[in-house]
Amino acid sequence: MSDDLRNDPDMVQLLTPEGERVAHPDYSFAGDDEMIAGFLRDMVLSRRIDAEATALQRQGQLGLWAAMTGQEGAQVGSARAAKAHDYVVPSYRELAVAWCRDLDPVAITAVFRGVDLGSWAGNDGNFHPYTMVVGSQSLHAVGYAMGITADGATNTGNPDTDEAVLAYFGDGATSQGDVNEALLFSASYQAPVVFICQNNQWAISVPTTRQTRIPIARRADGFGIPGIRVDGNDVLAMHAVTSWALDRARNGGGPALIEAYTYRMGAHTTSDDPTKYRTSDESDQWRAKDPIDRVRTYLLGTGAIDQAWLDALETEADEVAADLRARTLALPDPTLEESFDLVYAEKTQHLIDQQADYVAYAESFGEDD
Repeated sequence: MSDDLRNDPDMVQLLTPEGERVAHPDYSFAGDDEMIAGFLRDMVLSRRIDAEATALQRQGQLGLWAAMTGQEGAQVGSARAAKAHDYVVPSYRELAVAWCRDLDPVAITAVFRGVDLGSWAGNDGNFHPYTMVVGSQSLHAVGYAMGITADGATNTGNPDTDEAVLAYFGDGATSQGDVNEALLFSASYQAPVVFICQNNQWAISVPTTRQTRIPIARRADGFGIPGIRVDGNDVLAMHAVTSWALDRARNGGGPALIEAYTYRMGAHTTSDDPTKYRTSDESDQWRAKDPIDRVRTYLLGTGAIDQAWLDALETEADEVAADLRARTLALPDPTLEESFDLVYAEKTQHLIDQQADYVAYAESFGEDD
């Protein structure tokens, strides 16, 4: 990356790669060390799930996997800033966000195993299904935000009920028309939506420098909304800035764009080979900024955790991974009968009749036929 993109004095940082807390004139983290330890647990467990899912794909048990290792700080910090009644719209890499929204990770491996289409849509975590079409989810998020505004579910002055939307996409998606249209519509209608752009430096094999000459956060200026660039590997900074932006959105302040400056440590997906376009020196430099390492260092330094705590967390991670593997491998294959239930939100009479005809036809054959 060129210096003009890397060395940004306006980038918000509250925890350095060395694990030292630093102050910022505009944003501060309001939580305590116990809360930060919770963030560390979220990041460690989601990374372990990510590694297990990658292994499952390599063994032919998943058709594909989009890993998020390296981006845990951006995801956990922002997701934990959202309230339970806020709505979260991911792309296809937000495993740690899903974890923070209490979504069973097997629901995600089921999608990549090809046995489910994302049927968690109605879960209590207010977590939208993964979106595979790059950037299109940004428009869905704005539409939802405009809807809750029309329903009077935001800007009422009641923090226990006022809602906002949190939408995720990557740096590559900012080159898509959908994202720019979403920014335009959200600004025009002052929709209560916060956009999180995880700038992980590479849109598959295309570097950010080929997509923009300025930090992505500065694009917000053209739409008349705030744009904040954050150290995406700093979970505290991500939590502080996202909390501010969501509170602002819920109170009628309109949308904001947060650029989480982070790094994808692995491949774009399991069908990609990043060694073809990235240098090992670049990867090594970013591994020194690991979001997990800096939090671990900080908490050990304050005495909030010790090695026994970390050992217990490692054991928990192994148990979570083993459970994920066992339940993923046990997932049943879908039946043709079920496909009739997945066409519309409310099944039409025509589909009901078609399903009945198919069931009758299938039952006309004996079990051994």
